[in-house]
Order: sequence, then structure tokens, then C-alpha cells
Amino acid sequence: MQLMISHLADTTGWVENGPASRTGLRPLLEVIHHRDLVRFLALRDLKVRYKQAAFGVAWALLQPLLGVAVFTIVLYLSASVNECAESLVRYSALVTKVYFPRAIAPLASVLPGLADLAVASVALAVLMAVTRTTPGLALLALPLAVLSLVIAALAVGIWLSALNVQFRDVRLVLAFSLQLWLFVSPVLYPPSLVHSGWRFAYALNPSVGPLALLRWSLIGMPLDVTLAAESSLVALVLLVSGLRYFQATERRFADVI
Repeated sequence: MQLMISHLADTTGWVENGPASRTGLRPLLEVIHHRDLVRFLALRDLKVRYKQAAFGVAWALLQPLLGVAVFTIVLYLSASVNECAESLVRYSALVTKVYFPRAIAPLASVLPGLADLAVASVALAVLMAVTRTTPGLALLALPLAVLSLVIAALAVGIWLSALNVQFRDVRLVLAFSLQLWLFVSPVLYPPSLVHSGWRFAYALNPSVGPLALLRWSLIGMPLDVTLAAESSLVALVLLVSGLRYFQATERRFADVI
């Protein structure tokens, strides 16, 4: 960690005097420039998650088998958003000691969950093999579905991480809000059950698009392309606006965290 802090201190000049300081997308450019730190923090979170488990990494193989694959995906979304919201507070010691692109913290909090998602995918593949279920060409869209899921988690999480630093009440309502989000997302029911009069409002949920795309690619359920596209657009808008808000408030993080 000390070596990483020294490295961050050496690269501060690039942030303050380089091209990142002259663009509205500075947080994104900084994250790309400090991608080694993203990898470092993501691996650290992953090691901490499993090193205390009785079965070690084997627990990562057992845990997804205890649930349905789609539900595991939703748990990834919920857990990733929660980790994003707490990321800056969790790294408060680092935030207050040295400059680094603060957007790295929420991004690094999303990535470890992909390990659980990968194991869940293997479990689903085994289940499909046992039941002799042959995937269709829609399976090729799975990487796009996973990417859209990551974007949705990061889009909501980047907002919550910035708000959680300034307003600690966010932590108090987060658990309930994530449960409510679960119930209004197409987890236990398909989007086709939503009445046509509510479909526009339903598309404002950034998780609808990724989950619909995952259902289509994995189990061949009908895909409402318009609904999925509208929901994915909402996620992108949330991500861009979240990055802008994050950039506008990050200078105060060290003072209020």
C-alpha cells in the first residue's frame, strides 16, 4: 500500500497539469491512466472477501450453486451497488493522505463481483449440460449483457458513493432501497407482464435492460428490444451524469469523509 501511495504522489502532476485537467470527463481519463490502481484495489477486495472463509476459494464455487443463476446475477448487482456506495468511506485513510482519481474506488468495488458472476455462469453451464439444454445463438450476446450489468451497477454506485461521503444518511436507507429496487426489477417475472401504460416508467429502471438481455441470451426468453434499449440509455445517462457530479464534488471528499 505504501508503494502504491508513493506511485500516486509521483503521478499527481499529470492530473493537475496534463490533459485530464482540461476536460469535463477528467474522472474517466484519470481512471484509465491509473488502471494499475484499479487492478490493485480490486484484487485486494477479492482476497479479503475469501481469505477468512473456512473453505477459502472453494466457497466461491459453492455459494453460487445455492441459488438460481438469474437471482445470483441480481445479487451481484445489489452487492456491487452497495460496495460502490461504501467504497470511498472504506478507503478513507487513502483518500485523506494522497491524491488519486477517486473514481477508482467505486470502479474497483464493482470488479470483484465479476468473479462470483463467472462462477455462477459455470454453474449455469453445468446445469444446462445436466438438463441437456442447448443454448442458441443468443448466447453470443452474453458479454454485452454482462457489460450492461456492470454499467448499470457503476452508474448507480458512482452517484451513491459521492452522496454517501457528504450525507451519511445514505447508508441508513441503502439496504431498504436496494431491496425495493429488487422487487421492481424483472427478477421473478418477465417484463412482458408490465402493463403498456407503465412501460415508459418501467424503462427508467437501469437494471431492466441488462436483466432482460441476460434472460434472452441465457434461457431464450423473448426480448423487448425497445424496452431494453431505453433502460440501457438511462444507465448511460446516469453514468455520465454521475461522473460529472463526482468530478464536481470530489475535491471536498478529503475534508468531509
